[in-house]
Amino acid sequence: MANTPDGQDKKAGEGQPLRAASVIRAAMQQLSELLAQPAEGVSSCERGEDGDWHLSVEVLELARVPDTVSLLASYEVEVDAEGELIGYRRTRRYERGRADRR
Repeated sequence: MANTPDGQDKKAGEGQPLRAASVIRAAMQQLSELLAQPAEGVSSCERGEDGDWHLSVEVLELARVPDTVSLLASYEVEVDAEGELIGYRRTRRYERGRADRR
């Protein structure tokens, strides 16, 4: 849902393509609803040639004390050109305080 000059969201089919910020907000909200877990952020976002969007969304799966050992997961998410989530899969789980070993 892209913003119009009056601040309203507009669907892609109404003449204006979706902006990345609108896609990110929609994807995070829809994934959170489906998983019943809070989405914390997006680590990647790109639009495919077909108009679909591909995102990597970080989700809090298990809150722990201290927060640095909370369990998070990274999900690959696909969103269509209208901003509707059409698929997702979990690609990894990790503790918040641990960096990748790459």
